[in-house]
Amino acid sequence: MAFASNTTNARPTNLSARFAALTADWRAALERRRVYRQTLNELLALSDRELADLGLHRSQLRSIAWQAAHDA
Repeated sequence: MAFASNTTNARPTNLSARFAALTADWRAALERRRVYRQTLNELLALSDRELADLGLHRSQLRSIAWQAAHDA
């Protein structure tokens, strides 16, 4: 009886490659967090009038910052 198996993995198998992937994921998460905090701080610094001119409300700021960090 013959059978075929898929031996390709989405994750690296050796320890150093797995550590490198983990480090890259960690750095990407830190960069997203940095972009989120920077965007949020800049938006929070705007007055209500300036936000209204942009068509924004304070309740939207966290969502906008999250979108900026994850769509970049």
